[in-house]
Amino acid sequence: MGGGGDFEMNARGGRGQKPSGGRGKSSGARSGSRPSGRTSSSRGASAQRSRGAGRTGAIRREGEARPTRPKSLGGGQVEGRQAVRELLIAQRRKVHEVWISSELEGDEALDDIVGLAKANRVPVSYVARRRLDAEARSEAPQGVLAKAAEVPEIDLARLISRRPGRPPFIVAVDGVTDPGNLGAIMRSCEGAGVDGLVVPRHRAVHITPTVAKAAAGAVEHVPVAVVPGLPAALARMKDNGIWVVGLDDAADRSLFELGDLAEQAVCIVLGAEGAGLSRLVRDRCDLICAIPMHGRVESLNVSAAAALAAYEVRRHRTQPGL
Repeated sequence: MGGGGDFEMNARGGRGQKPSGGRGKSSGARSGSRPSGRTSSSRGASAQRSRGAGRTGAIRREGEARPTRPKSLGGGQVEGRQAVRELLIAQRRKVHEVWISSELEGDEALDDIVGLAKANRVPVSYVARRRLDAEARSEAPQGVLAKAAEVPEIDLARLISRRPGRPPFIVAVDGVTDPGNLGAIMRSCEGAGVDGLVVPRHRAVHITPTVAKAAAGAVEHVPVAVVPGLPAALARMKDNGIWVVGLDDAADRSLFELGDLAEQAVCIVLGAEGAGLSRLVRDRCDLICAIPMHGRVESLNVSAAAALAAYEVRRHRTQPGL
């Protein structure tokens, strides 16, 4: 296949909104007043002022924006030796403390983790193995876990923005729910030099201790954008000149026929385990490709498919900067 010239990208306009004026309640003041004493309404107002005295700073006035918290993906607990090591090396987020099983105190295999923690002024605590295992959320923490600030999200607009001489290379997942799969996908994306990962906010796994462990440190290096809906995010990518390529076993076109298209701005979309691409996501793709299967099994695991697809795109992007 050539450079994808046979495919036409449709730009979709955003849905407009009517300006809406809220209907407010109006209250008229009576012309007359009682000759003596406080009315019940004035007593209520006085009591309200009294209760609110000294707390003015905590009251949000009508029309003011609510304070926003930085969006995060989770990932506040990291388990496994390689994952903790990369957490300390990357210095992308604050690490509060590192726990090591007391059975491993003095183990030379952990000298680099202890050294990195001390260099970064991160407290190291040796705790009973039973306590560490009870705190762990993955199956095999390898006697090491760390507590850190959560992984921050990246804005989709920043992820899909074009840089001179470097067309975006993105991977999107459509409802992957298995943490081991997401971790393996992130590890392959990091190795293939993917610019970032896009995941839906709902009905999908985000960063858990199992994801971080399976990713072997890749969560510290792969930017992740969380979107309310994947179909809308893919449409936005297309509007920005990014080719959207979905993977599906039933497609007639082979992944290995991407050709020059792989050198352009591209997003590879992977379906959920078992279900594959949803209908709306499939409709947003410019083309659908399959990984040829020459054995008796019908398909590959989604993380294996991600590795093949990411490295197939990388194979074509041989020019410096791509």
